[in-house]
Amino acid sequence: MGAGRFVVAVYGPTLVFAVGQGAVLPIIALSAREQGASVGVAGLVVGLAGVGLMAGNLPAGALAARLGERRAMLVAVLVASVALAGCMVARSVVMLGASILVIGMADAAFNLARQTYLTETLPPHARGRGMSALGGSSRIGLAVGPFAGAWAIGPLGTDGAYLVHLAAAAATLVLLCFLPDLPGTDAGSGRGAAGPAAGTTVWGVLRKHRRALTTVGVAACLVGAARSARITVVPLWCEHAGMDAAQTSLVAGVAGIVEIVLFYPAGALMDRVGRASVGATAMLVVGTGLALLPVTHGLAAITAAASLVGLGNGLSSGLVLTMGADIAPLEGRPLFFGGWRLMADLGVVAGPLAVGAVAAVSLIAACGAAAALGAGAAGTVWRWAPRRPAARAG
Repeated sequence: MGAGRFVVAVYGPTLVFAVGQGAVLPIIALSAREQGASVGVAGLVVGLAGVGLMAGNLPAGALAARLGERRAMLVAVLVASVALAGCMVARSVVMLGASILVIGMADAAFNLARQTYLTETLPPHARGRGMSALGGSSRIGLAVGPFAGAWAIGPLGTDGAYLVHLAAAAATLVLLCFLPDLPGTDAGSGRGAAGPAAGTTVWGVLRKHRRALTTVGVAACLVGAARSARITVVPLWCEHAGMDAAQTSLVAGVAGIVEIVLFYPAGALMDRVGRASVGATAMLVVGTGLALLPVTHGLAAITAAASLVGLGNGLSSGLVLTMGADIAPLEGRPLFFGGWRLMADLGVVAGPLAVGAVAAVSLIAACGAAAALGAGAAGTVWRWAPRRPAARAG
């Protein structure tokens, strides 16, 4: 496969599917409100996407090991499409919530299978660039998605956003048809190239590699928590400073641009100087930006602090994916990634919840707690992440 075709076939599905995700995420709460949910219940419905993501990780590993990575992605997109249709025809909060939960589980399967596929195809010396490009493709799609959703919501209401995701899912299925199966995939049994040997179970693989999961996996968890904490504290501090919704969006937009611009240079740095150095530096930058928030008050100052957080987040683009690829075993790799992604997603979900709980007492303390997560992530990444680009366990 030529380089251009490889890029389209491997990164195209991620980019297109993320456009659909970005279109739907902002309107889940609005859909719940349309079904008569209170503000609190609407927030719970939004949270079900994260619950589904975490709950789906271990089954996703088993699915990819059994069917192969490309087939697992196809199944995930089809399941997500059915759940999106369920969102559109939902006539109760319960049905909407169940559909959102299934979408989260399908996202888990899609994310795991694409990570496994890329881990198999990338040489170790290019793994950082490849994984950061994967993360960057997703971020670009998530950034474009809300605009596509807004365009469709105008004439169609909230169903328009779900239709955008359905259209993106259909395009993803087409792109996946051009993605070749990994060498060694058994077409007869459907077992992936890195599938487990007979008798290997998810728990067996996780027990065997528990040291990696309780060291590098904890680092990945803290990285996810520090990154996601900004989603809570930055908007809250903007509101505290008297900024309106448009100004808050501007702050988030500028920080997002900084993140997207840096995703490929971040991967190149990881390949050149190692994961530990780049990851620890990036997390220190994130923590510094979050720690500076309480001393900023105007639009320019808050944007500068948020952009510093975005700088660190951009420098860590693909970090969790790359660390996971470096330490993943050859045998039972999809099963291992199920546990790995569970650890990473645990941080993504827990970070905003923990910081939000502290914010209920003191917003300044919440900024400090978020900064502490960044410092903790920096320390654990420096201690346990691979230092050499080609480092690998298993």
